Amino acid sequence: MHKKSRVLLMYITKVSGHRQATLAIQKTLKQMNPQIEAPTVNGFGYTYPILEKVINQAYMSIIKRTPKVWDYLYDNPKIVKNSQSIKNFLHKTSYDKIAKLFMRHQPDVVVCTQAFPCGMVAHYKREHNLKTTIIGVSTDFSPHSFWINEGVDYYVVPSIEAKERFIKKGIPGDAIKVYGIPMRPQFSIQLDKKPITEKIGLDPNVPTIIVMGGGQGLGPIKGIVKSLIKVETEFQIIVLAGTNKKIMRSLKRYTKRSRKKMLIYEFAKNVDELMELATLIITKPGGMTTAECLAKGLPMVIINPIPGQEMRNTDFLIKKGIAIRIDDTNDIGEEVELLLQSPERLAAMSKAAYENAKPHAALDIAKLILEHTNGFLPIHSEDGLK
Repeated sequence: MHKKSRVLLMYITKVSGHRQATLAIQKTLKQMNPQIEAPTVNGFGYTYPILEKVINQAYMSIIKRTPKVWDYLYDNPKIVKNSQSIKNFLHKTSYDKIAKLFMRHQPDVVVCTQAFPCGMVAHYKREHNLKTTIIGVSTDFSPHSFWINEGVDYYVVPSIEAKERFIKKGIPGDAIKVYGIPMRPQFSIQLDKKPITEKIGLDPNVPTIIVMGGGQGLGPIKGIVKSLIKVETEFQIIVLAGTNKKIMRSLKRYTKRSRKKMLIYEFAKNVDELMELATLIITKPGGMTTAECLAKGLPMVIINPIPGQEMRNTDFLIKKGIAIRIDDTNDIGEEVELLLQSPERLAAMSKAAYENAKPHAALDIAKLILEHTNGFLPIHSEDGLK
């Protein structure tokens, strides 16, 4: 009789691309083998719940008030080296809780979509001489040095450039899989626009622009919309404001004054449908949002990327011809108008997005995981998943 396959999926932060990636992997695993055990755990929240809150608040404060500080801290070799003793201390003091987690779930494979839990379980694995397979899944296009930990068996990255970066840091090439960022499978499906526009009340013949600020509604969303509604060219606006209640209230006042059709969502469960309608998107370049945009072939306009991971994602997207970056919110309307007047350029950006998309990343990661679990029987064919 086969031992039951067990996988532990770890992320940090409830409202985050890390968690979305984890859920995408979990869903795909369950489709491939409904008997598999694949619980998800907030690795930071579980081991250090108070510290998680403190660090989250500090991070939000830094990126809002002094982003240059975060730019200095992010992937700085001196910071990485000097923080090693703190990292080791946190890893060792997490042993008791990690032991309980391993005792409860007895995982064949641990998958981490963020560097902190990845380092934590890799350290525990080494110290206790475990055979558990550990897979680190990066959700940014230029992963930082904190990912590098002895004991990690595989790294999943979104691009060849990211793989080359890890090889330079000493990771063997065959341990790095260029699968992409795992996302919900619906983003890989092309949809009929007409029924979607009818359902939400938009005109299928008028260009549609999405304004998106990530799960927490970061960025100058209000300023972007203010600039857009001044433009004479006809287009429709969809705003995804996330958890930012203040922005929601301000935008609702704009809808009454604007001649443009505008839809405002807090959280939309049909982002894949909205992206299908969009001519372009104005957004922060978080890894998950970017991966979803690429899967939908969506040209991107990036405003105020956070120094660090978002700046590197931006550099990647501009280099590939998928995005443009605008630093002054007041210029948004004019730049968008120029893009809408150049269908050839938009088509080229869309083509570049499709060429760099990896919509089946969750499936490829699930296959890798299941190769390292015991007693796997493929119950559903992979073709059915695509």
